[in-house]
Amino acid sequence: MSELFDIAVIGAGMAGSSLAAEVSADARVIILEAEDMPGYHSTGRSAAFWETCYGGPEIVPLTIASGEYLKQHGFLSDRGALYLAREADQPKIDDFFERFSGTGAEFEQIDRHVLDESVPGLQAEWDRAIWQRACADIDVAGLHAHYLKRAKANGVQLVSRALVRSLRLSQNGWAIQCEDGREFRAKVIANAAGAWADTIAQSAGASPLGIQPLRRTVAQLKVDPAPLDDMPLCLDISGSFYFKPESGRLWLSPHDETPSGPCDAAPDELDVATAIDRLEMVTRWKIEGLERKWAGLRSFAPDRRPVYGYDPKVENFFWFAGQGGYGIQTAPAAARLGAQLLLGTGRDKLTRGLDAELYSPTRFHS
Repeated sequence: MSELFDIAVIGAGMAGSSLAAEVSADARVIILEAEDMPGYHSTGRSAAFWETCYGGPEIVPLTIASGEYLKQHGFLSDRGALYLAREADQPKIDDFFERFSGTGAEFEQIDRHVLDESVPGLQAEWDRAIWQRACADIDVAGLHAHYLKRAKANGVQLVSRALVRSLRLSQNGWAIQCEDGREFRAKVIANAAGAWADTIAQSAGASPLGIQPLRRTVAQLKVDPAPLDDMPLCLDISGSFYFKPESGRLWLSPHDETPSGPCDAAPDELDVATAIDRLEMVTRWKIEGLERKWAGLRSFAPDRRPVYGYDPKVENFFWFAGQGGYGIQTAPAAARLGAQLLLGTGRDKLTRGLDAELYSPTRFHS
C-alpha cells in the first residue's frame, strides 16, 4: 500500500507551494501538479504588483499583512501606483476614498502638474489621479521558488504530471487516482487547484462554489519615448486598462475579465487591439511594435473573496482557492492563515488581524 501523507496539496502554483511550505513543518505533505513544472498557468504569467487597494477593501488586510514578509525577503521593488482620471471621473475618486477609508491603505489625490513629472506624455484630459506611494513590483518567480525551496527543505514531495482524475474518501483517508494510473493516499486534501478548484471539489463529492476563471491579457510594447524605469504603475480609475514599464518596454493590459473554462489560456487578438486603442486614448506615445502577448486565468468566487477553510459537508477537504488576481500579493498572509486553519493551530503576528470567517467556504452554504 502506498504511503499515507497527512496532506495532499493539489496544485503547485503560488497557492499550493506557499500553503505546502507553511504547513509542512508540522505535517507530511505531498504536492500533486498536473503540468510538467510548477507555476505553468497563472503564477508563471503574472505581472504582479503589491498594491494595497487591489482587490477591494476586504482584501486589504491580507495584502498589508503580506507586505512585511515580502519586504523582509527582498521580493518587492518600489514602484508607486497612479489611478488615472479625468474631470468627469471625480465622483469615482471620491468613492475610492470612501471605500478604502479606515482600511490602512495610504493614498492621496494629485493634480496634473504632479502627474506630468511622473508620466510625461499623457493626453490633456487626464488631469488628476490617486497616488499610492507604497505600491511595488513583486519578484513572482523568486517568491514562487522561495516557497518551493522551503517546502522541499521540510520534506515535501512534489510530483509533476499528476493530473488528478478521482478522489475517494474512506475510513483510511483519501485515495487519489491520477490520469496515468498512479495512486496516492492522504488524510486531508488541500484544494489549491486555481481555475480547476471546482473540478477538484466535484471529484471529491463537494459542491462547487462557482469559482469562475477569468482571462486577463497582457501585451509587451515598444513605445517612443521609452518609458522611464521608475514610472509608476498606471491604472484607469474606471478599470479599463493598466500599464507599467518593464526593462525599457511597456506592459499593457485592457484589464479584461473574459469568462473561461479552466484551460491553457491564450491571448485574444481583439483584447490586444483593445488595449492598444485605450493606451492611444490616454497617452501621446508612438507605438513602434508589439513584441509579446500572453494571457492567464484569474479565478474568483462569486463574491470575489478568496476561499480558505474546510468544506462544511465533505470531511477533510480543505479549500484554498478563489484568489483572483491578488493571490501573489497576498500569498504570505494567506498561506500562513491557511496553514493555521488546516492544522487547527493559533494565530501569530502575521495573521492576528485577519478575519478568517470572511474567507470561509461556509458562507456559500445555508
